[in-house]
Amino acid sequence: DKERQRLQFCTSDKYEIFEGSIRSSLDHHWIQMRYEKEYGLQHQPLWRDQYKKHGTCCKNLYDQTPYFLLAMRLKDKFDLLGTLRTHGITPGKRYTFQKLHSAIKTVTRMDPDLKCVEHIKGVLELNEIGICFTPNADSPYDCPQSRSCQKRGYTGILFR
Repeated sequence: DKERQRLQFCTSDKYEIFEGSIRSSLDHHWIQMRYEKEYGLQHQPLWRDQYKKHGTCCKNLYDQTPYFLLAMRLKDKFDLLGTLRTHGITPGKRYTFQKLHSAIKTVTRMDPDLKCVEHIKGVLELNEIGICFTPNADSPYDCPQSRSCQKRGYTGILFR
């Protein structure tokens, strides 16, 4: 069923650079931490990549601006950082996959996709939390699992 597949890179629509209040809101709510602020605001590489990867898949319902407004509303609704804090998960410590997964599932009610990278040799770091939504974004569903956080030989997942 197409609704349950991970939809990404659905069209090659062009990303339009944001200006004004929407850009300010995105800069506040969806920080481009990998880039210097000036470069990030001018070129918007993170937002462009996220729109091309995910936003183009709901283009028939949401064009670029409504897509990002929806994404910010969903971020606030699910408040993953607050949820992790509530479950005693704080930056700078390591946690089991199950503890992280279970904490997030308390708010999403569905399986999230946790993605990890090897931070330093032998240390997995939580890099991304994916919540999968139906194309019209009315409800989450169980995400296909990338399994990058479930590799053998690692002692916990670092949350920064």
